Formats: sequence, C-alpha cells, structure tokens
Amino acid sequence: MQSLLGEFMGTALLILLGNGVVANVLLNKTKGQNSGLIVIAFGWAMAVFIAVFTVAALSGAHLNPSVTIGLAVAGKFSWADVPGYIAAQMLGGMAGSSLVWFMYRAHFDATSDADAKLAVFCTGPAIRNLPANLMSEIIATFVLVFAILNIVSPKATLGAMDALPVALLVLGIGLSLGGTTGFAMSAARDLGPRLMHALLPIPGKRDSDWSYAWVPVVGSVIGAVLAALLYGQSLI
Repeated sequence: MQSLLGEFMGTALLILLGNGVVANVLLNKTKGQNSGLIVIAFGWAMAVFIAVFTVAALSGAHLNPSVTIGLAVAGKFSWADVPGYIAAQMLGGMAGSSLVWFMYRAHFDATSDADAKLAVFCTGPAIRNLPANLMSEIIATFVLVFAILNIVSPKATLGAMDALPVALLVLGIGLSLGGTTGFAMSAARDLGPRLMHALLPIPGKRDSDWSYAWVPVVGSVIGAVLAALLYGQSLI
C-alpha cells in the first residue's frame, strides 16, 4: 500500500505542476500567459524532478504507466505489481488535473478558447495526422523509457540528486520532440486528465477529443515496449 500511495501522490504532484505550467501559459490573465513551449518544457522538467525526488523512496517513482510497463518488460519490475501501479498513477493523474482546474478556475472562466482549456488537461497534435502523431508518441516514449532504463542502473549515482537526470531527460524531449503532439508519453498524463476535462463543470468547454485519445496511450505503450526490448538486447 505504501508504494501505491507513493505512485498516487507522486503522479498527482507531477500533473499538478506539469499541467499547472500549461494552464499558466495558455489561459487568459495569468502571469505567464503566452510564454511558450520552452516555459512548458522547463515546467514539466521541474515537475518531474520534484515528483520523483519526493516519492522515490516510497515507490521507485515510476509515475507513468509506460515506465512501469517498460521496467516490467525489461525484467526490472514484477508484472504482478503492474496493475496496481497503473491504477494508482491514473487516479493520481485525475486528482492532479482536478487540482489544476480548482486553482485556475477564474482563468478558465476568463478564457473563451475551448481548445486552450482542453490543452490544459491533455495533449493534442499541432498537425492532425494520426499515423504521424502515433509515431511521434512512439519515438518520444522510446527515448524516455530507454534512457530511464539506463539511468536506473548507473555505474555511479548522484545520491539525493538521482531525480535530476530524469528531469533533464524530460526537458530535452520537450524541447526537441514536443512540437508535434505535446509529448504525452503517458496514459496517466493524458487519459486521466482528459477524463476529468469531460467530467468537470468547466464553462465553455468543447468535447474532450476522444477520437485522438488512443494515440498517446497506444503510442506510449509501443514506445516503452520497444525501448525495453532494445535495452534487453543491448545487455546480451
């Protein structure tokens, strides 16, 4: 139960800070309005650092179903624990995104752009081309999981700063690969908050774009599995 609580709390904190920076950039009358993708990428990197640093001792700080699946495929995590971890991560993502809405309610009310409101909760493509969008998510998640698999077995550690390489990894992915789909790389980051967008009483919201929702979920799983398989081959 301690590890599941860690995954829930860590993912909620991750989404609160990560989706929080998106809200700060996209919604009207915020202090950070229109500050751009670079601010979002840095905000997400700091969110990862803080969340991983906070709960690593409790659960290992997967905070992402793709990471959990990748570790299991690579033989570094028990498959018996995968369902519980994913459930805790999904609930954490829903809780974190709900907190973002609660904190930014006045700014949601002041924003007329329904697409921007949706983007605070979940990702969407800059150019809608589902095969290309799927490939973007596969590549971004592959980079994430392959790098994490190498980071979790380092020859030297940074002690309390072990969360820093993962944060820098997310920053690099965001800056380099985030321009196509917004680099979801996680069902807990995208699907859980998307569900909350559908459920919460947000004024002037649009539909939750369920026709796209499968892309970050399927793409992140494929990317994670490919990364784990290649990592296994590299050890042979």
